[in-house]
Amino acid sequence: MAARTDDVTDPQLAASLLLMRRGQAYWARRLNELPDAAFDEPSLLPGWTRRHLIAHVGFNARATARLVDWALTGIETPMYESDGQRAEEIAFGSTLPTEALRNLCAHAAVHLNVQWRDLPAAAWSHPVRTAQGRIVPVSETVWMRTREVWVHAVDLRNGGSIADFPDELHDLLLADLVRVWRRRRGDDDRDIVLAPTDRADVHRILPSADDPLIVHGTAADLVAWGTGRGARGVTTPDGAPPPTAPVWL
Repeated sequence: MAARTDDVTDPQLAASLLLMRRGQAYWARRLNELPDAAFDEPSLLPGWTRRHLIAHVGFNARATARLVDWALTGIETPMYESDGQRAEEIAFGSTLPTEALRNLCAHAAVHLNVQWRDLPAAAWSHPVRTAQGRIVPVSETVWMRTREVWVHAVDLRNGGSIADFPDELHDLLLADLVRVWRRRRGDDDRDIVLAPTDRADVHRILPSADDPLIVHGTAADLVAWGTGRGARGVTTPDGAPPPTAPVWL
């Protein structure tokens, strides 16, 4: 997965691809360390065994590659042909033998990486539609996959930690949290201010609002809270534990 083979000329996009590949390597390392006998145990995601999670990450790479195909060929190729396809793929994948699941994740990741590697520079701005119906440039698929591999490596529940993430990823995830919450915010929802104790900047849903929910903690702890993966180290200004964060993804 050497970045030097990419056709991209935009240094920011090249850096994004590198961060994604670091996440792919982190996911692969955690998966390789997981014994076959542990695949049937629960993941950190409610209702999903590790089998379900591994199948999801593998099939997500295939779905993301379909969007890159769309940008490459100009032929509309959605992530999923139907509302139920994603769930059906995960359910099917969870029944595969462990070796087949490992191969699914590895081969799908390589295929997606090759699609990105060979995408001409002019095609990176091609609009595609996400599974949620948003129209975004295909370059957005790099960030979509980055979130998947880094965060789900923690969900494998075998030693991965959000504290392991590079500082730049913590910052990107904090910005992503408020961006998603802003997009989904209802008129009566409270503003949220993420105030990392190890950063100078804060992240908030609205430029200004009365009575916002302010939460303090390290950037890593705030990412864990905001993504629904624990509230350890996160407090409100009066020292009380925070409420449950809004849904992220």
